[in-house]
Amino acid sequence: MTDADLLFTGGPILTMDAARTRASALAVRDGRIVAVGHREVHDLRGPRTEVVDLRGRPLLPGFQDAHVHAVMGGVELGQCDLTGTTDPREYLRRVAAHAAAHPDREWIVGGGWSMESFDGGVPTRALLDEIVPDRPVYLVNRDHHGAWANTRALEIAGITAATPDPDDGRIERDADGAPRGALQEGAMALVAAHLPPTTAEEKLAGLLRAQELLHSLGITAWQDAMLAGTDGYPDPSGAYLTAARDGLLTATVIGALWWARGRGAEQIDDLLDRRERLTTGRLRCSTIKIMQDGVAENFTAAMTSPYLDACGCATANSGISFVDPEALKGYVTALDALDFQVHFHALGDRAVREALDAVQAARTANGRRDTRPHLAHLQVVHPDDVPRFRALGATANIQPLWAAHEPQMDELTIPFLGPERAAWQYPFGDLLRSGAVLAAGSDWPVSSPDPLEGIHVAVNRVAPGADAKPFLPDQALDLTTALAAYTAGSAYVNHLDDTGTLAPGNKADLVVLDRDPYDNPPEAICETRVAMTYTSGTRVYAAPNA
Repeated sequence: MTDADLLFTGGPILTMDAARTRASALAVRDGRIVAVGHREVHDLRGPRTEVVDLRGRPLLPGFQDAHVHAVMGGVELGQCDLTGTTDPREYLRRVAAHAAAHPDREWIVGGGWSMESFDGGVPTRALLDEIVPDRPVYLVNRDHHGAWANTRALEIAGITAATPDPDDGRIERDADGAPRGALQEGAMALVAAHLPPTTAEEKLAGLLRAQELLHSLGITAWQDAMLAGTDGYPDPSGAYLTAARDGLLTATVIGALWWARGRGAEQIDDLLDRRERLTTGRLRCSTIKIMQDGVAENFTAAMTSPYLDACGCATANSGISFVDPEALKGYVTALDALDFQVHFHALGDRAVREALDAVQAARTANGRRDTRPHLAHLQVVHPDDVPRFRALGATANIQPLWAAHEPQMDELTIPFLGPERAAWQYPFGDLLRSGAVLAAGSDWPVSSPDPLEGIHVAVNRVAPGADAKPFLPDQALDLTTALAAYTAGSAYVNHLDDTGTLAPGNKADLVVLDRDPYDNPPEAICETRVAMTYTSGTRVYAAPNA
């Protein structure tokens, strides 16, 4: 019998298998799990076996993020960072400080501001003009569906009162039609097209910065939801390809290739070429990302009925379907036939229905195939569509951190949805009870990439550290289900069937937590931290005193 390379002992082993069994020892050889059990596993210990004493701490499968923008997040960590506050004065202080610290930069770029910080969720160019009048400023908001620009940036882009709104976005305007300084959805591209391109070196540095952060949070694999980006979004593909070829990628990454919404089926040949070219090492690009709508806070999420105005009356706006719903059926059917997974951004209930209709069309035309389509975000889901996830084999890819009361929800969303629709938000419990498969992700840098914070909200429906009533508590998940969504569920979506559970033969992608979350009350889940992270049996993160 060959000795193990690693032996974990001295703490609970949470296998996350179907029975949710626990063991007390786990052995690893050549990057894979060779035994899970109890005292008998110690027979694999040899003179060169590294023994990891868990000291009572639990060992779990590594977390997987099913929807993240890792390169984007890593690059933004090196730009003007407005996250962590909602104070407009602090935003302006940081912008001024960043501009002063980088006098050589042609543009001031960054982001992370919250819509709740401004009246109606709309900031003005005048605020930025006061502190940076001579250089263009372009700052995306935290959900990356809107941007804040100063006058100089608008001038460079040629945006005036006469500039029409693009079909897929909106220029916020003053009463006289002049651009106010906020750009929604596709209107962002009008300015973004003029930004200095992020260099290949900056993107690679961003990826490595992000990988280090994600490993520190116990994440061993992820699906990047925007490779080969267009429509105003940068393309991080080169960074991933370089990292995969040069052995710098220690995580396993599924790249979701962006569907250009201004094009049609003619782009499929390009996507086939990219799938082949961008699949190497730990990188696989077998997924297509289709962004079907926007977000509720700026009224671009596609709804089955109109948004309300501030007085509670129906407006003429029910959001935007970025891809024609009938055309979408054909595109998804063709992609499914070519063994592409489709990853939908579907936030409003109309977008969710349109995505499910497209999956249904593909199932009807092609039969059941192991393509594992998934719908991300799912803020508003019509009750009639909840059972369709199970019936169609479409995974519900949830971002649990958003399912909580906060100003953006309470002030910019609920009043404009109305009570009936507001009660359909983030229906995790209903999806689970209907038999849907749940995966989980963060959408970082839109929100925190920490899975334990997401698990906290999934269970409590209250943001970490918040003193608020639970948000639609009947939709809460139990702790085991929430953990499974971040492990086995996301592994299923990522087609990483040899991960997500701790079983002999599976990859040794592992996370050690600093405490057993089952030993503490649910409201303390967010206090749990990661002690160590392993990918293929190699330790890629260790906390101090781990």
